[in-house]
Amino acid sequence: MVSRLKSITLNGLEIILTEVEVGFSRGIPGITIVGLPDNAIKESRERIKLAIKNAGFEYPLRSKIVINLSPADIRKEGSSLDLPIAVGILNHKYHFKSDILKKYLFSGELNLNGELNPVKGILNLSLYAKRNGFNGVVIPFKNGNEASFVSGVEIHAFKDLKEVVNFIIKPADSKPFTCNRKIPEGDDQMNDFSEIKGQYLAKRVMEIATAGFHNVLMIGPPGSGKSMIAKALPSILPDMEEEEILETSLLYSASGLLNHPNSIVQKRPFRSPHHTISDVGITGGGKYPVPGEISLAHNGVLFLDELPYFKKTALEVLRQPLEDGKITISRSLISHTFPAKFMLVAAMNPCEDSIGMKGYQYFDCTESQKRNYYSKISKPLLDRIDMQIEVKKVKIDEITSKVKSESSKEIKKRVVNARQLQLRRFSRLKSKLFANGQMSNKEIKRYCTLSLRGEQLIKSAVNKLNLSARSYFKILKISRTIADLENAPEIKPSHLQEALQYRTLDLFQL
Repeated sequence: MVSRLKSITLNGLEIILTEVEVGFSRGIPGITIVGLPDNAIKESRERIKLAIKNAGFEYPLRSKIVINLSPADIRKEGSSLDLPIAVGILNHKYHFKSDILKKYLFSGELNLNGELNPVKGILNLSLYAKRNGFNGVVIPFKNGNEASFVSGVEIHAFKDLKEVVNFIIKPADSKPFTCNRKIPEGDDQMNDFSEIKGQYLAKRVMEIATAGFHNVLMIGPPGSGKSMIAKALPSILPDMEEEEILETSLLYSASGLLNHPNSIVQKRPFRSPHHTISDVGITGGGKYPVPGEISLAHNGVLFLDELPYFKKTALEVLRQPLEDGKITISRSLISHTFPAKFMLVAAMNPCEDSIGMKGYQYFDCTESQKRNYYSKISKPLLDRIDMQIEVKKVKIDEITSKVKSESSKEIKKRVVNARQLQLRRFSRLKSKLFANGQMSNKEIKRYCTLSLRGEQLIKSAVNKLNLSARSYFKILKISRTIADLENAPEIKPSHLQEALQYRTLDLFQL
């Protein structure tokens, strides 16, 4: 007799149904695991043996146990197969007469006491169970909130192996897991734009960028408030739609980052890696490829402070995902594609030794210093950043002023209204566009029509500033967003003029 249970294996974000087969045979007592297991699965042999004993069950010491993980030609990794292997061994010994083994997916890690520890990929498991006709899932208790986000599938979350076996024998005595997840109403730690003194231009740019999902580069002396402005961005980001919550949470679940009380990613991610991060840390990868920072920022913001200090190779890999909204990682035997639809916000000083500003000069740096500093960032990458602005030093009168600045709540209302306008506009298309910053040239020609005066203005700017074709289309997209914030059906010359002033590096020909 062979015991069979079902689980899943994650191959990047691809879900592969994995059948755990457990059989006994003659030979030297012990456990043999076949089917391309990694070290974590191979080491589970001793862990499972003690877990079964400490859970109060008899372990078949005199039998040779063979465990096959099917499909046998796909590498399996992690400790999530502990539970189905242990249940398979117990079923072979005690002959459970239950349909649970056929109709449910099992996943969980066992410790030496027989207790279940949380594992990654549980949200993916629950979604797979729903889409493929399984009744439900059997998982660790701490993964319950994560799995319960998917409706229409039974979630049975247990604290130890003994509870799992009781459920298999007497399923009627066990009630499905009840979610106690709370949706946070607000974040007291979140920066508010009302706390930022002065910097009206920068705050206006952040409003436009958020409304249209545009990339931004802030250039200014130390202490001008660049980081504070960027960290206030989450307070004006539109709330996530349910589809976006699921999409982002699946990514975090596969990365093992959902083991917290609320589990589901309910707010747009804000990732801020240090400039010493490696290429793999930014893009993802490794022996078994996992998502990097650009994928963990999916549907949210990736903030790169001190941009020129990042490795040039790490910055250059941003070019593909900024265009395509995804990143493909290829290794000798495998290739994974991870989503990477993020809004890039970057900050940098005007030059390496900048110490502030004198009077109303642009920067307290020589032209040579500026050119050497900007040379660390390639022109193709700068071209992909929609808005490049100067963030000047805040004057003392603005710092001490008691005039209250506009709050994030008020700005967010305008952002949400503009984003809703874009969603209605793009709902007629078959593509999954949700913001102006994602428009291709085809959509730009359709939705960014200009008057005769507007065409003359943009042609004059392109010729004078020697703008690239990509810069031209970026300006049109920014103009469309500015018009949306004013609820204007057409792009006016004033919208183009405002958009042009947000191309600082083009204006100064650096």
